[in-house]
Amino acid sequence: MNQSWPGGNRPWPKPSWGSGEQNWGRLPGLRVRCIFLAWLGVFAGSWLVYVHYSSYSERCRGHVCQVVICDQYRKGIISGSVCQDLCELHMVEWRTCLSVAAGQQVYSGLWRDKDVTIKCGIEETLDSKARSDVAPRRELVLFDKPTRGTSIKEFREMTLSFLKGSSEASLPRCPPPSSPGAPKAARRQEVCLAAATQASRANLGDLPSLPALVGQVLLMADFNKDNRVSLAEAKSVWALLQRNEFLLLLSLQEKEHASRLLGYCGDLYLTEGVPHGAWHAAALPPLLRPLLPPALQGALQQWLGPAWPWRAKIAIGLLEFVEELFHGSYGTFYMCETTLANVGYTATYDFKMADLQQVAPEATVRRFLQGRRCEHSADCTYGRDCRAPCDRLMRQCKGDLIQPNLAKVCALLRGYLLPGAPADLREELGTQLRTCTTLSGLASQVEAHHSLVLSHLKTLLWKKISNTKYS
Repeated sequence: MNQSWPGGNRPWPKPSWGSGEQNWGRLPGLRVRCIFLAWLGVFAGSWLVYVHYSSYSERCRGHVCQVVICDQYRKGIISGSVCQDLCELHMVEWRTCLSVAAGQQVYSGLWRDKDVTIKCGIEETLDSKARSDVAPRRELVLFDKPTRGTSIKEFREMTLSFLKGSSEASLPRCPPPSSPGAPKAARRQEVCLAAATQASRANLGDLPSLPALVGQVLLMADFNKDNRVSLAEAKSVWALLQRNEFLLLLSLQEKEHASRLLGYCGDLYLTEGVPHGAWHAAALPPLLRPLLPPALQGALQQWLGPAWPWRAKIAIGLLEFVEELFHGSYGTFYMCETTLANVGYTATYDFKMADLQQVAPEATVRRFLQGRRCEHSADCTYGRDCRAPCDRLMRQCKGDLIQPNLAKVCALLRGYLLPGAPADLREELGTQLRTCTTLSGLASQVEAHHSLVLSHLKTLLWKKISNTKYS
C-alpha cells in the first residue's frame, strides 16, 4: 500500500538511506581525530607547563639567597648598607625573576620606593659525569677572607694585589682538543672551558689608576662612615669582588651607560631598575620563547621594539659605550656576549647595558687564553664570542682577539638598524656597517681605524635624528 500526503495523492518522500549511512560512517572517524588532536594538545600544553615550571624552580631561587644572606648577617659574619632593610625591616621586595642561570640570581624589585635589580650568586655544581672527567671544581667559599681582623693598610694592599691579578689562583687545565669522531671528549672539553671561564676572576692588571679604585672599594666598605673597616665589612667587600659584574660596575661607575650601584649585603647587591628593551621584558609569553628560532625572535624583537629613530638613538648610546670600554680609566674591556638581550634603554631611550656579566677586562681575557692548547680558533674562546686565533704550529692561543668590540657591535646593529631605516640613509648606513664589521682585533689596526669608523657611524645617525623630537 502506497503512503500519500493527507488530502492528496502525492506519495511520501523516500528516505535517502544511502547518504545517511555515509554520514554515519564518516562521523566516528572524524570524532576519533578530533579527540586525538584534543588530547595531543592537552599533552603538549601540559609538557610545556611542566618544562617551564621545572626550569623556573631551578633558575629562580631568590628565597635561598635571602635565607643564606640573612643567616650570615644575624651571625655577624657579613654586613652592608642594605642588610637591615633586607633582613630586619623587610623593605626589599622581590618581584619578577629574571635569572637565566641558577648560579646568578637576578630579580626585579622595589627598595625605598625605587625600582631596583637584585643580584645574588648561588654556586653551581658541574654534572657528576663531567666532574669525574675534568679537573675538580674549584670550591668558592664565600666570606672566607680576611680570616682575621686587619689594618686598613693591610686590607688596602690585599685588595690592590687581587685587582692586579697577582694573587689569582690557577685556572683548571682542560684536556687537549679532541678529534671530530670523539663527541664525549669534545663534550668534556666544552664543559671544562665553560668552568674555566666561570672560574676566571675579573682582574684588571697592573694599572696606575688602581689605587684610586681601591680607595672607592674602601669607601664603599665603610658604609656606616665610622672611619674603619670591620671584619664583617671586609668579608662582604671581598666576596663582592669575586663577582665579575660587581667589579665591572665599580670600574664603570663614572660611565653614563652602566647601571648605578645602590647598596649591598654580603655578596648580594642592588643596582638601578632593569632597563627597557632587554629580551626578558619583550611582550612574548615565556612559554613561547624557547620554541622560537633565534631568527624569528630577532624579527619579533624588531617588531615589538621602538620606532626606528628611537633605535638610532639607542644605537648611538651603544657606540658611546663601546668608546667607554676602549682605553678607559681602568684599561680596556671586551664584550664577550654581543646580543640584543644586552641592549637595554631607559624611558627616554638612552642606552643602558642590561647585563655586564659577559664584559671582561683585557687582562682577564689574555690571562685566560695565554698558553691554552688549541687546534682551531674555536678552542681559543672566552665567554661566548671573545675568540683569538690559534697558532697551529705551536698549538697555542694567541693574545689578540679576532674581532674587536666595535666589529661585533656593528654586526649586531646591521640587524637592529637596517630594517625600517629611511630609504635615503639605508645604502650608506649598510656600507658603513659592513666596513665596520671587517675591523680586525689586531692592536695596530684597532688604533688606526677604530675611532674613525666609530665617529663616522655616530655622525651619520645623529645627523638623521638631530633637530627632531627624537634627539
